[in-house]
Amino acid sequence: MKKLLTLLLSATVAIGLISCGQSNSAGESNIDTANNKVVEEAKPENITIKSLNGNKEEIEIEVPYDPERIAILDLAALDIIDNLGVGDRVVGTANTSIDYLSSYANNDEIKNLGTIKEADLEVVMACEPDIIFINPRLSASYDAFSEIAPVVFLATDTEIGLVESVTKNATTIASIFGLESSVEEKVDEFADRIKALQEVADGKTALVGMTTSGSFNLLGNDGRCSIIGTEVGFENLTATESSSQKGESSSQGGSKGEGQSNGQGGSNSTSAHGNETSFELVVQQNPDYIFVMDRDSAIGTEGAQLAKEIMENELVMGTDAYKNGNIIYLENPAVWYTAEGGITALDTMLSDLESGLGVK
Repeated sequence: MKKLLTLLLSATVAIGLISCGQSNSAGESNIDTANNKVVEEAKPENITIKSLNGNKEEIEIEVPYDPERIAILDLAALDIIDNLGVGDRVVGTANTSIDYLSSYANNDEIKNLGTIKEADLEVVMACEPDIIFINPRLSASYDAFSEIAPVVFLATDTEIGLVESVTKNATTIASIFGLESSVEEKVDEFADRIKALQEVADGKTALVGMTTSGSFNLLGNDGRCSIIGTEVGFENLTATESSSQKGESSSQGGSKGEGQSNGQGGSNSTSAHGNETSFELVVQQNPDYIFVMDRDSAIGTEGAQLAKEIMENELVMGTDAYKNGNIIYLENPAVWYTAEGGITALDTMLSDLESGLGVK
């Protein structure tokens, strides 16, 4: 009888071990049934991802897998890392006034690495990071950062759109930590929200621009705020005129430089700060909507005129956009100007559009 009980107990333990080993086949540990031990699956030391180099060309680079010490000079990357739940690994970051990232900027244990335009390389080095994230403004310093640690340089791409860019970049960053599966749930609602905005934009014209230093600069579909004309679907009159100008320049044998601007705000490239325009041109274009991003507020310029003070002048007040209450002041300009490309940033930008356009 004692022998029978021993055999039954041994069989039960063996079955339990086999079952446990099967249930963890997709995890990080398995059962070594021969030695009755839990065996940890080895994590890779490094992983290869696609990133940009200092010339903004896509390359493949090797970065440490699941890094413990992260230095970030890209607010979009910080936003994504925060959403992935690995923000506790940040050892240094650029300063920012954006609310949802303030816990990093105001944390005494996290080093201030400078700004998104000018980093302090000595402080970056002192952080002893395993990996560094930079933004396009710092591309000229790519090689200097690379001497400290592997550099991840990601950017949004107007060719594929902002939503797709955010999804692509978030997936790339998530792969560094083995967290790819968590990206989809973070971005799956954006497509439906874009669709709702498209219903308002259908058949409507718009001018999209930023106020800065008392002037109004028009933006095309090739950089900041491009989501309004590309994915949301307003007919951005600046982009339309730019395309027409480009065609005229080509047909006349003009060089790329000659086709850069028509002197009235149209341009083939408005991605940086747009092209300064006259309010007479705004009246002439007479769009259905005018979208305004306040750059001075975004960067905290002291004593600057507010966007509303600049825009609501006698000329603009004669446009259909003003008369119909369709001048949309983007409520979170700092996000639009400095943090485009993050998950929370995209949520905020869509909220600004939904609020301005009355979309629930």
